[in-house]
Amino acid sequence: MIKQKLLRLSLVMGLVAASGTVPSAALAASLEKIKERGKLVVAVKDDLRPLAFRDAEGNLQGLEIEIARRLAKELLGNADAVVWEPVTNGERLEAVSEGEADIAIARVTVTPSRSRLVNFSRRYYLDGTGLVTKDPSVQQLGDVSGNKIAVLKRSSTIAVMRYSIPNVELVGVDSYQEGLAVLEAGEASAFAADRSILTGWVQEYPQYRQLPVRLSGETLSVAMPKGLQYTELREQVNEAIARWRKSGWLRQTAIEWGLPWGRQGDTGTRGRSRRGEGFYSSN
Repeated sequence: MIKQKLLRLSLVMGLVAASGTVPSAALAASLEKIKERGKLVVAVKDDLRPLAFRDAEGNLQGLEIEIARRLAKELLGNADAVVWEPVTNGERLEAVSEGEADIAIARVTVTPSRSRLVNFSRRYYLDGTGLVTKDPSVQQLGDVSGNKIAVLKRSSTIAVMRYSIPNVELVGVDSYQEGLAVLEAGEASAFAADRSILTGWVQEYPQYRQLPVRLSGETLSVAMPKGLQYTELREQVNEAIARWRKSGWLRQTAIEWGLPWGRQGDTGTRGRSRRGEGFYSSN
């Protein structure tokens, strides 16, 4: 709690320094207020390569960081007009619903229960369950039949695997680090998790590769506050994402960060060359 209060105070002081005025206690604002403030407060992850992570110099990088900066450019005319609010998974929706951030771009998947708390934008990325391996005998999905597959305990990946590949033995692990250890020890031939997270895995450990399959679909969207006062903000964000999809910017940027795009999953090189910390994060 003390750390969160200090973070909020630093955000407020930063806004005061930038605008010369003291913002209201709740930082989330209508588009009109955001323009008056001159800053867009965005809740983001900072440990989830290649969506959002810190590079060797401590700077935020990744697909979701670029999305936030482009939104600031379109809404405020300045890509640098962003106040970053790093959050944990449990804080993502709370940051928006309690007015600590204007929006959240933090690998938030759309679910009915979450939709009761916040509004979601159009999809900016389609994630889903994939597999990573370094076993040379595993080249396609059929090759894992009868093998042991590591998965996070209590994760939604378990149900996906049981439905998609029922004839594999699932090995439950408590963390991605433990999953890596299981694979290194040869106790499983592959690890199943979200493809965006596995992309970071491969970028950190290039001896691994991701199979070109997506076993489920999870929509990643911008989380925004509910309320009529935020209608214009939601419309502007949705229109921007629609333009980016039509122009190909979203696809190009995702691929540049190495993220699979499409059902089989194109991959790029930019994410592999930008080495940073942290891809171990759950849904």
